[in-house]
Amino acid sequence: MTGFVGDGRHRVAVLARDGVLPFELSIVHRLFGQACGPDGAALYEVVTCTLVPGEIRTDADFTITVTCGPEALAEADTVVVPGSDVDYEPHAGYLEPSLADGLARIRPGKRIASICTGSFVLAAAGLLDGRRAATHWRSSAQARERFPDVTFDLDVLYADDGGVLTSAGAAAGIDLCLHMIRTDHGAAVANDVARGTVVPPHREGGQAQYLNRPVPDPRISSTGRAREWALANLHQPVTLRELAAQESTSTRTFTRRFRDEIGTSPGRWLTQQRVERACALLESTDLPIDEIAASTGFGTAGSMRLHLQAELGISPSAYRTTFRGRDR
Repeated sequence: MTGFVGDGRHRVAVLARDGVLPFELSIVHRLFGQACGPDGAALYEVVTCTLVPGEIRTDADFTITVTCGPEALAEADTVVVPGSDVDYEPHAGYLEPSLADGLARIRPGKRIASICTGSFVLAAAGLLDGRRAATHWRSSAQARERFPDVTFDLDVLYADDGGVLTSAGAAAGIDLCLHMIRTDHGAAVANDVARGTVVPPHREGGQAQYLNRPVPDPRISSTGRAREWALANLHQPVTLRELAAQESTSTRTFTRRFRDEIGTSPGRWLTQQRVERACALLESTDLPIDEIAASTGFGTAGSMRLHLQAELGISPSAYRTTFRGRDR
């Protein structure tokens, strides 16, 4: 028995290994399990499997019982490999025969993803050779040494390279799952899942903002007021001076605080917000592209086209066709 009902939903298999990290295991169920279509029907079926069914050790003070075996991998449309505490041991990165046999069951062309150090499993299986990948920054030196054919990018929260996806630390698994949901069903569904989980639908910046760095003085006010004001005025030109004025500070101080909190510059963040707003309108309305460009502060369709191409690698019309076409 695979554990899948077989009702036509996209099937997600989560592979629990000895020493699995419970948080990484559970977020896959939590996020994919909340994704629903317009009629309220679940869009995914999520099943936990393991190489040998039974009691599985976690890195916490409890165990879990998994009844589905590796045969679930053969039926899955997406396979997710969470991290495990064994990934931090000296022998990490070497593929055991039973694990290699389990991964070999995955059908060609199916999507496979890892969370945090689960990337070691994908790399050891050769699935990341010649690809760009993410992993936790603390494991980066070990990963690069053991897998020289993989390009590990420490400036991203997750990487998607030809249907093989990897995420950085445990919480970046949330970003990765939302990305997969967004890819499958569009921003509206992913945003609903994010709201239900009380997380941002898209986090800005990469791991750099989470590396050890001086902690800002808690007495210093945040840039939240300025960001809230900017989002309410995206349809207008927004200057750095205006943003700084919302926090009653100089542009230099504001820029420093903004980068400390958000991990990117105010200008870069503003462009990303305009792109996100434009994408939402392209998906949810029939407004002409000129009107969307004006209402999101790009000014002209040409300017919006350049920014979407730079951010997403796609034109506004192609984006609308891709995401709205799935619902029609």
